[in-house]
Amino acid sequence: MTDPLDFSGKTVLVVGGTSGIGNGIAHGFRQHGALVHVSGTRAAASDYAASEGSDLAGLTFHRLDVSDASATASFELPDRLDVVVLCQGKVCYRREEFEREGWDAVMEVNLNSLMDCARIVRPRLAERGGSLIVVSSVGAYHAMLGNPAYAASKAGAVSLVGSLAQAWAGEGIRVNGIAPGLVPTKLTKVTTENEQRAAGAVARIPAGRMGTPQDMAGAALFLASPLADYIVGQTIRVDGGMTLA
Repeated sequence: MTDPLDFSGKTVLVVGGTSGIGNGIAHGFRQHGALVHVSGTRAAASDYAASEGSDLAGLTFHRLDVSDASATASFELPDRLDVVVLCQGKVCYRREEFEREGWDAVMEVNLNSLMDCARIVRPRLAERGGSLIVVSSVGAYHAMLGNPAYAASKAGAVSLVGSLAQAWAGEGIRVNGIAPGLVPTKLTKVTTENEQRAAGAVARIPAGRMGTPQDMAGAALFLASPLADYIVGQTIRVDGGMTLA
């Protein structure tokens, strides 16, 4: 019997796959046989350190700054793509998102660049009957004190999943999303590296722990697999039950 989670012979691109959740997802696909490409903003793979949560072993690195729409438009894609995961993200603290500069910076990465990336990968995915997965956040579903742009951009990302799914399903492209809960990454260390805040956050998670990049990889593998062939336009909350209350 064929393993539905065997991605041997498949090509995967994880935008924002150099660290954190994106890196965990990239290695999840690699461990299941896929040829995996990742993009990041630095000049070379050697510029990423394991101490920052980066492991690029076995992955093909490409430089891409998604905040630059022209760079995205001219990005040289692999010849074939079976799965694309959009995992780019930005947050500004100290109430910077209330100002126009901070708001625009977050929206450019967290929302505008999703459409920019989706636009360029669409033809490749249509050729293969591929899967597009957008990583957003459970912040899409509740208010976030101090981070209005982050919350609004993630809500926009969830909405975009539905719109693209409806528009492109007829081309054989399945579009779905993942909304992670609290996962220790560079973006969340203001909470996860503060003992008191981290304890308070975990106390509100029924599963009793923070999530991991590997938890998110499991959801991505499922959504990209034949097991999810009839799932279209859905964003799955992978949060240990955090948003149930």
